[in-house]
Amino acid sequence: MALLVHLKTVSELRGKGDRIAKVTFRGQAFYSRVLENCEDVADFDETFRWPVASSIDSNEILEIQIFNYSKVFSNKLIGTFRMVLQKVVEENHVEVTDTLIDDNNAIIKTSLRVEVRYQATDGTVGSWDDGDFLGDESLQEEEKDSQETDGLLPGSRPSSRTPGEKSFRRAGRSVFSAMKLGKNRSHKEEPQRQDEPAVLEMEDLDRLAIRLGDGLDPDSVSLASVTALTSNVSNKRSKPDIKMEPSAGRPMDYQVSITVIEARQLVGLNMDPVVCVEVGDDKKYTSMKESTNCPYYNEYFVFDFHVSPDVMFDKIIKISVIHSKNLLRSGTLVGSFKMDVGTVYSQPEHQFHHKWAILSDPDDISAGLKGYVKCDVAVVGKGDNIKTPHKANETDEDDIEGNLLLPEGVPPERQWARFYVKIYRAEGLPRMNTSLMANVKKAFIGENKDLVDPYVQVFFAGQKGKTSVQKSSYEPLWNEQVVFTDLFPPLCKRMKVQIRDSDKVNDVAIGTHFIDLRKISNDGDKGFLPTLGPAWVNMYGSTRNYTLLDEHQDLNEGLGEGVSFRARLMLGLAVEILDTSNPELTSSTEVLVEQATPVSESCTGKMEEFFLFGAFLEASMIDRKNGDKPITFEVTIGNYGNEVDGLSRPQRPRPRKEPGDEEEVDLIQNSSDEDADEGGDLASVSSTPPMRPQITDRNYFHLPYLERKPCIYIKSWWPDQRRRLYNANIMDHIADKLEEGLNDVQEMIKTEKSYPERRLRGVLEELSCGCYRFLSLADKDQGHSSRTRLDRERLKSCIRELESMGQQAKTLRAQVKRHTVRDKLRLCQNFLQKLRFLADEPQHSIPDVFIWMMSSNKRVAYARVPSKDLLFSIVEEELGKDCAKVKTLFLKLPGKRGFGSAGWTVQAKLELYLWLGLSKQRKDFLCGLPCGFEEVKAAQGLGLHAFPPISLVYTKKQAFQLRAHMYQARSLFAADSSGLSDPFARVFFINQSQCTEVLNETLCPTWDQMLVFDNLELYGEAHELRDDPPIIVIEIYDQDTMGKADFMGRTFAKPVVKMAGEAYCPPRFPPQLEYYQIYRGNATAGDLLAAFELLQIGPAGKGDLPPINGPVDMDRGPIMPVPMGIRPVLSKYRIEVLFWGLRDLKRVNLAQVDRPRVDIECAGKGVQSSLIHNYKKNPNFNTLVKWFEVDLPENELLHPPLNIRVVDCRAFGRYTLVGSHAVSSLRRFIYRPPDHLAPNWNTTGRLLRSRHVLCNGRPSSHPTGEVVVNMEPEMPVKKLETMVKLDASSDAVIKVDVADEEKEKKKKKKKGSSEEPEEEEPDESMLDWWSKYFASIDTMKEVRPQASAGDPRKNGQLRQQEASGIDLEEKEEVENTEGLKGPMKGKEKAKAAKEEKKKRTQSPGTGQGPEAPEKKKPKIDELKVYPKELESEFDNFEDWLHTFNLLRGKTGDDEDGSTEEERIVGRFKGSLCVYKVPLPEEVSREAGYDPTYGMFQGIPSNDPINVLVRVYVVRATDLHPADINGKADPYIAIRLGKTDIRDKENYISKQLNPVFGKSFDIEASFPMESMLTVAVYDWDLVGTDDLIGETKIDLENRFYSRHRATCGIAQTYSVHGYNIWRDPMKPSQILTRLCKEGKVDGPHFGPPGRVKVSNRVFTGPSEIEDENGQRKPTEEHVALSALRHWEDIPRVGCRLVPEHVETRPLLNPDKPGIEQGRLELWVDMFPMDMPAPGTPLDISPRKPKKYELRVIVWNTDEVVLEDDDFFTGEKSSDIFVRGWLKGQQEDKQDTDVHYHSLTGEGNFNWRYLFPFDYLAAEEKIVISKKESMFSWDETEYKIPARLTLQIWDADHFSADDFLGAIELDLNRFPRGAKTAKQCTMEMATGEVDVPLVSIFKQKRVKGWWPLLARNENDEFELTGKVEAELHLLTAEEAEKNPVGLARNEPDPLEKPNRPDTAFVWFLNPLKSIKYLICTRYKWLIIKIVLALLGLLMLALFLYSLPGYMVKKLLGA
Repeated sequence: MALLVHLKTVSELRGKGDRIAKVTFRGQAFYSRVLENCEDVADFDETFRWPVASSIDSNEILEIQIFNYSKVFSNKLIGTFRMVLQKVVEENHVEVTDTLIDDNNAIIKTSLRVEVRYQATDGTVGSWDDGDFLGDESLQEEEKDSQETDGLLPGSRPSSRTPGEKSFRRAGRSVFSAMKLGKNRSHKEEPQRQDEPAVLEMEDLDRLAIRLGDGLDPDSVSLASVTALTSNVSNKRSKPDIKMEPSAGRPMDYQVSITVIEARQLVGLNMDPVVCVEVGDDKKYTSMKESTNCPYYNEYFVFDFHVSPDVMFDKIIKISVIHSKNLLRSGTLVGSFKMDVGTVYSQPEHQFHHKWAILSDPDDISAGLKGYVKCDVAVVGKGDNIKTPHKANETDEDDIEGNLLLPEGVPPERQWARFYVKIYRAEGLPRMNTSLMANVKKAFIGENKDLVDPYVQVFFAGQKGKTSVQKSSYEPLWNEQVVFTDLFPPLCKRMKVQIRDSDKVNDVAIGTHFIDLRKISNDGDKGFLPTLGPAWVNMYGSTRNYTLLDEHQDLNEGLGEGVSFRARLMLGLAVEILDTSNPELTSSTEVLVEQATPVSESCTGKMEEFFLFGAFLEASMIDRKNGDKPITFEVTIGNYGNEVDGLSRPQRPRPRKEPGDEEEVDLIQNSSDEDADEGGDLASVSSTPPMRPQITDRNYFHLPYLERKPCIYIKSWWPDQRRRLYNANIMDHIADKLEEGLNDVQEMIKTEKSYPERRLRGVLEELSCGCYRFLSLADKDQGHSSRTRLDRERLKSCIRELESMGQQAKTLRAQVKRHTVRDKLRLCQNFLQKLRFLADEPQHSIPDVFIWMMSSNKRVAYARVPSKDLLFSIVEEELGKDCAKVKTLFLKLPGKRGFGSAGWTVQAKLELYLWLGLSKQRKDFLCGLPCGFEEVKAAQGLGLHAFPPISLVYTKKQAFQLRAHMYQARSLFAADSSGLSDPFARVFFINQSQCTEVLNETLCPTWDQMLVFDNLELYGEAHELRDDPPIIVIEIYDQDTMGKADFMGRTFAKPVVKMAGEAYCPPRFPPQLEYYQIYRGNATAGDLLAAFELLQIGPAGKGDLPPINGPVDMDRGPIMPVPMGIRPVLSKYRIEVLFWGLRDLKRVNLAQVDRPRVDIECAGKGVQSSLIHNYKKNPNFNTLVKWFEVDLPENELLHPPLNIRVVDCRAFGRYTLVGSHAVSSLRRFIYRPPDHLAPNWNTTGRLLRSRHVLCNGRPSSHPTGEVVVNMEPEMPVKKLETMVKLDASSDAVIKVDVADEEKEKKKKKKKGSSEEPEEEEPDESMLDWWSKYFASIDTMKEVRPQASAGDPRKNGQLRQQEASGIDLEEKEEVENTEGLKGPMKGKEKAKAAKEEKKKRTQSPGTGQGPEAPEKKKPKIDELKVYPKELESEFDNFEDWLHTFNLLRGKTGDDEDGSTEEERIVGRFKGSLCVYKVPLPEEVSREAGYDPTYGMFQGIPSNDPINVLVRVYVVRATDLHPADINGKADPYIAIRLGKTDIRDKENYISKQLNPVFGKSFDIEASFPMESMLTVAVYDWDLVGTDDLIGETKIDLENRFYSRHRATCGIAQTYSVHGYNIWRDPMKPSQILTRLCKEGKVDGPHFGPPGRVKVSNRVFTGPSEIEDENGQRKPTEEHVALSALRHWEDIPRVGCRLVPEHVETRPLLNPDKPGIEQGRLELWVDMFPMDMPAPGTPLDISPRKPKKYELRVIVWNTDEVVLEDDDFFTGEKSSDIFVRGWLKGQQEDKQDTDVHYHSLTGEGNFNWRYLFPFDYLAAEEKIVISKKESMFSWDETEYKIPARLTLQIWDADHFSADDFLGAIELDLNRFPRGAKTAKQCTMEMATGEVDVPLVSIFKQKRVKGWWPLLARNENDEFELTGKVEAELHLLTAEEAEKNPVGLARNEPDPLEKPNRPDTAFVWFLNPLKSIKYLICTRYKWLIIKIVLALLGLLMLALFLYSLPGYMVKKLLGA
C-alpha cells in the first residue's frame, strides 16, 4: 500500500541557481537531489514513495516546495504547491500541471508537472482471486509486496481485508528517505474490527519522525555535521564470515577459586560452624571454629576443571554452613547459598570480590535468612587474567547489605518461588532400539510395539525432577508438572529439560533442551516473571540411524551442535512467588511431580501445511575421502524427508489410521479448501539422485551438475506460529544491518579511511529507522488464539526495547563527532548484543532444516539452517535472510569428529537455493532463483503450474573470467619444525582451482601473482550475479617434499563483478587490495592481501576485457604479476636497524649456538648483522647500526612484514636456522620528521585539554617561556590550579601549586566531630618501611573509589585503571587531532599535571562532603604500589630497545595445549627505524649528530657491565594450594645467570598469603645474565619441592631504559629514618647526569629553592634536617622536584620510575595462561663502577608486638533465669562468665560460679589474663600453633582481635546452658555504659550511635555491656549485662606490674560479697538446712509441725477409741 509521487519538471523559474524540491505527505518529507546551475527549467524526474499504513483520506494534502539551494546559507523558498488527494483516492492515478504560490499565498508564474499514484488494498484496486496464490504471475510487482495472504487471519474475507501495514523501502532511495506510518483516519461508519493493526496516533508520528525532514531542514543545518553515509565504504561485504569448526563442545581449562573469609550473624546458639564449598560434585571444607556465630576463616580453595564451556557454566557453586560436623556425624545444615558458574563468569573481571552470600535454609523456607558468608569467587578460563583488587589490610567494618554476593540488578531480598515446569507431550521420537533387537522382540512378542519408554527429566539449580515413564510410546502423553522451589530471581541461568529412554541397563538421553531464564523473563519495572508456552520446543542430537553404540551420544546430552532432529516436546513454564507467611505452605524445597491440567490440541497454533523447496546449484570441494562413491544429498525438516522414519502428514489432528491408507491422503488433500491444488497428491522428494564426483584437484572433487540442477521439495505440517519467526527475522535484519555497518566503521578506522563518523551516523540512522519499522510491523496478528503469555510479554518488551533503542540511536547520531567515534562504536556494540539477544525466540515452532551428504548410504557431513532464515513472507523485513536466495553452505563433520584438524577440511561446499513457506503461498517459490531455467517435473506433475520441479535445466548462462590478484600474506601458521613454512595458496571458484607458486621458508610470502580462471560458466541473470557473486575460497597450504601439503588456513572472499556493459573505470575498478583474515579452525592464522575481480565476457569475446600484460617476470617463468593499477604504489624508504644482542638462545639439534648472526629482510632487500664470535662470552654485537634501502608501498597499511632470522654459522660455511620473528607491522617504527607547519602543536594540545584556561594569568615574573613547577608547601594557595598561558614564544607556562597539607588538617580538625580523639603526628621512630607501604595501599584504595564514585558500575573497571591515566575521551581527542605529527609531548605533559593533581587530592576526605568526618591520616611518605607489572606501566621499557621473540617449531593447535612460550628459542634485542628518504636536513644538523648511529643517537655502549641486583620480595597473595590440605608452605627461589638462591630454610608454613619481607643481593654481569626469575616453591618434607609459580623480569631493558628503572625516585629526600634515600647518587647528581646525557641546558641552581632546567623552573624547600634535628641548606629537594617532573622537559623528557612496589602474576608452565597467585616485589640495580649503595632497606615482616589484656569481670545483672528450683519451682541461675580472645577457644577462661542467683545478679571480681601477639598495621592477632598432632611444624594464623564474653548457666550433671554473648572488636567497640540501667541491647546491635573506642588507644576501659542471644524467631534478645574492666598493657609493662589470675596474688581482688543464697547444698548441708529452716520456710515448718501434732492426736484418739469404748460398755 503506497503513495507514489513522480515529480517531473518545474518550469519558468527565474534566474540561475541550484534547485532542490521538498515533498511532504503526512508530516514525512523527502528531498530531491540538488540540480546545479539550472536556469528556467528544472528537470527533477524523481519518484518518491510513501508506504502508508492506513487508507488515505480524501481530504489529506500533499505538499511540494521548491527552493533555491545554498550550501552556506539557508535555502530560499521559491514557491509551494499543495494538492488535496480526493481525486487520487478515487482514481488511483492523477497527472497535474499547476502553478506555485509564494509565501503570501500569491500565485507566481513558476509551474510544475507531477504525477501521483495510489495503491490501496481495501478492495479499491480490485479483489484477489484464488489464482493469485498459485500460478498467476500477472500481478504487478509493486502490489505483490503489499498483500499478505488471507489464510492467516481467521474470519477475514479476502475482499474486505483491512489495510495491513505491509510495505518496504525500495533500495537506492536517497540517503534521507525514511519509513513513516500515517495516521489512520478510519471512516466513521466503519467500526474498527478486532484484527485491525494497531493505530499509531499523531504524537507517535512525531516520535517516529527521525529524518532530516523533520526539524532538521537542510536549510537550517550545515550538511557536513550531519552527513550520514548508509552505504558500505569498505569492500568488507566481500568477506563472508564463515566459521568452520564447531567450538561449543570442546573442553577447556577452567579454574574456580573461592576464598571463604568469614561468616556473620549465623543463626543458632553457641555453634561450631564449618563452611562447605561445592562446585559441581567437588566438595571442600574449611576448618571448624568453636562456639562462635561469627567465625573468621580466610581459607582459599581452588577447583580445576577441564570441560566444555556449556558444562562448566551450568555447574552450581554451593556455599553452605554446617554446624558441629565431625568424623562421626555429618552435622546439621545452618543455611546454604547457590549460584551457577556462568553467573560468576559473566561478572566484570569474572569475579565477585569480598561479597557477602546470604544463607537460607532450603528445608525451611519460611524462616528467613540464616546468616552471611563473606567470600571471593572467581572463575578463570585459559587466557583470562583476573585483576584482583589489592589485598591490603581489610580493616573496613563491612557494610554487609551494600556488598551482597549478587549480580547487579538482583534485589537483596530474594523471595521463595515455585517453578512449575509443565510437561505435556512429545512427538517424533526416534525409534530407539536397533533393528536387530526389534526383530528379536517381534519374534517373542508377536507384535511390533513402539520400542521406546520415554520420560522427561528436568535439572534446575542443582536439583532434578522426573516425570513418569510412558511405556513403549513414540508419542507419549504426560500432562505432568515438575515443581522446583528456589529463591527468585534464581542465580542459575539455565534449566535443562531432557527426554530420556528408560532402559533396564542404562537410561540414555534422547534429546536435551536448555531453557534460558533470561530469555523468558524480563527484570525491568515493566517486566514479567519467567513464563513459557504451552509451546513446542525442538530437540536436536545425533543422527537417527540406529546402531548399538552411538558415537554422538554427547550431542543428545546437549553438548555441541545437534546434527539431526530428535523429537519435539510440548512444555510450559510458570513461576509463582510464594508468600512464606502463609501457614499452609509446605516449607521444604524437595522437587515435586504432580498432574497438570491438559491443554487443548490447538493451543500451540493451527496446523498448517508448509512447503520446503530446495535446488542444488553446485556441489564442489568434496573431500577426496568421499570422492570414489556416488553421492546424494538429503534434506530434512523435523522428521519429514528423513528416509528412515519420514512422516508424510501430521498424525494427531486427524483420526489415527495406519500410514498406508490411501483414501485418507486424498481426503486430506481434497478437504483443504484453501489449497484447491490441481496437483493432487504431492509426494515429497527429499534427496537428490546419486551422482559420482569428478576430480577438481588433488584434494577436492565436485559433482558435475552443469546445466541440470537437482531439486528437492518436502511437505510438512506444523502449528502456524510464523509471527514469532517474523518478529525474530525483523530484529535479525536490523541486527545484521547494524553489524555490517559497525564492521564497516571499524574497517574504516583500521584502514584510516576518511570520515568514519559519517558512516557511523548512517549506521545509527538505519538502526533507528529499523527500530521504528519494527514497531509498525510487529504488533500484528494480535488476536491470534494460540499466542502464549510469553508471546505477548516478549512482544511488549521488544517493542519497548526497540523504541528506546531507536530513541538512543537518534540521540547518539547527533553526538557522533570525529573524536568520539570509538566510544560511540562501543555503545553500538551493546545495541547489537541486545538485538541478538531479543531476536532469539525461546518458543520454537518449525524445526531447523538439515542437509546431509550421504556417500553409499553413510551419513558423512551435514549443514544446519535455522528455519526462520528460510521463511517466506510478503513483507520484505519479515522474510528470512536466506529465503529464496542462493546460499553457500559448507558441510561439516558431525559431533566430535569435527574437532581439531579433521574439522578444518571442508567436507563439501554447496550452492543451495531454499524456500520455506505455507503451501498456499507457494506460487513464488522459484522467484529468487537465477533466471533462465526450464522446469523438469515428475510424471504426475506435468502441465501443472504449481507443481514443483524435480530438476531445473539452465539454458541461459554467462561466460566470465575471474582474476585473482594474490599479492601477499602475513603472520601465517608455522607448519615446519624450523618455525617457518613453504606456503602456497589454492584458489577455488565454482569447480575450478588454481595454485600460486610455492615460496620457501617464510611466514610472510609475497606472491605478487595474478591467477586467471577462464571459461567460467555461471547460470542466472546478469544483474543478480553482479550483486551477489559466488564465494571464492582461498586455502593456504604448506608444501612438503614428502607426503601431502599441510593445511595452514582458509579465507573467503567475494569478487567485484564487472558486467559486459560496464566500463572498467573508478570507483569500482581496478579493485583495491584488501586484507582477508585467515582462519584455521576457529583460531586466526594470518592475513591475506589480495583482490578479486570477476569480468563478464561479452558477445565480442575476451577482446573487450582489460588487457593482461603478459608474463613480465621472466625470472619466475610464466607467472603473471599483479597488474599496475592494483599493486600498491611504491616509494623509497630507508630502514635502519639497531643490533644490540641476542639472549637466551636454546640449543639447535642438541648443539649449542656459538657464532650467531642476524639477517633482516624486508620486501626482498635486507642486511646482515656482524657475527658474534663467542656467544657465551659476549652475546652483544659489536657493530650497532646498519641500514638498507627498500621500496615500500605509500599506503602504510600495505607495508610488507619484516623478517628477522637468526642463523648459527658452523664450520665449513654451514648455516643453521636458530629461530625467526616476523614484525607484521612496521607502523610503530616509522619515524615522521617533525612538521614545521604546526610549530607548537603541543601547546595547542595543552590548551585543548587544560581544565581551566585562565587567559589573564598573573603578571609573569619569569622570563617568557619558563614553566614553574612549585613544590613548596608553604604557599597558601588553593588546592591545585593549572594555568595555561600562551606567550609569543609560546611555551606553555604550567604552574602546579600544592596546597599546604597542614592547613588542610587544621581546617579538618575544626570540622571533625568534637569527640574524636586528635591523631598525633606519627613519631618518626615508630615508623618503618611497612608504615609507608600500608599508607600507600590505603591511598591507592582511596583514589580509586573517588575516581569512580560517580558511577558504581564503573567501579570494577576503574579499579584496574591506574590512577595516573588520563581519561579516555581526552586521550582520543589528542590522538585524533589533525596535524598531529610532532612527538606527543603535550599528551605526556597533561598526564603529568594530572598525576600531580591526583597525588595531591589523595589527602582523604576530598570530594566526600562534610558528612564524612574522615579518619585523619598521619603524614607518611608514600611509594607507588602498582597492581601489575612495572613493564606494563612503562610500555615494556621498550623506549629505544625492543625485544623480539625468536620462534622455531610448528605452531601448536589449541587442543595440544601448547603455547607460544614453548616455541620461543631466544630473543633478539634491537630496534628499527623506518623513514622516507631523503630526510629533512634539520635532523642531521642537530648538535652532536653522530652519523654512524643514524637515527639512534645517544645510545649507551653495549659492552659488558657488572651490576649489583637487589631484589626485595614483599609478599605473595592468592597462591595456588600445593598440598592436600589446601595450603602451601611457600619459599622464594631466585635465579639470575649462574646464581641460584633458594631460601628454603625460611619457608612459611601453611600459608597462601605469605609475607616474605626479604631482600637478596646478586652480582650479575649484563648482557650474559639479564633474565631474573623469581619463583615461589612449595616446601615438602618428603620428595622434591613443587613449583607454585614464577615470574621473569628482563633486567637489561630496565637498566638501559630512559625511564631510569634502576632505582625508583622517592617522593621526598631524607638522609635518615624510614624514608632514607636508597640511591648512591643524590637527586642533584642524577639531574646533572640526565641533563648531560640529554644535551639539555641546565641544571642552574639558585636562588635557594629554585632550579632551572631547559626553559622550566622548579621550586621546592631549600633546607634539610639531619638526624640531630639541625637544618642545613640543600639543593636536593628542588633537584628531586625536577626529577619528579622530568616528563615536562621538552624534547628529552619522560616519566621516571618512582619508588614503587610492583605486583607480578606467578605462572606455572604446566598450567599455561592461568595465574597461580601474585608476588609483590621490586628490583634495584646499581652499576659496580659507581659508588656502592648503602645497606639494603629492612623490610622484614613486622614482628607482632606482645601485649597482655587483663579483663576483670566485676558483676552481671539481669541475667535470664534458666533453672527451676527442685523444691519450690522458683527460677534461678547458676551464673558464670567465660571469656577468650583468640579465634578458637583454646585459651578460654571461666569465672567461678555464682550459684542460685534469683535476680539475675552475679558478683565475680574475677580476672582473666590474655597474653597475645598483635600486628598493629594489620590489626590482627598472630597465633602460631600446630594444626594437628601430625603436623611437622607450627602454622601462623592471623585473626581479628576480638574479645568474646559469654554468660553460662552451670549444670552439674547435664551440659552447661549457654545464655548470651557479646563480641568486642578491640579496635572499635562500643564504650561501656556507666550503669546497668543505661546499658541497652542496641549498644551491641549498632542500632544507636554509641561512641566507639579502641583499647589500643584508651588502654583502660570500664563499663557495662549487654549480652545477647537469639530467640526461636531468630531475633536478638537481651539475656544479661556484664560489668567488666579491660586493661591493655605491653608485655614489658605487664612484667613490671604483675597481677594474679582469678583472685590470686599478686594484686588479688577481694572476694565478692555474694548473698547467702549462693551456696550449694551438698557442699554445706547444715548451713543450707539452717537457711532453709530459718529464713524461708520457718512459718511453713511451724504450721506443718502443728498440723502433724494435730494429726497425731487424732490418730491416737482413733486408735485408742475402741478400747475405751469397750471398757465403757463393759463397765470395766
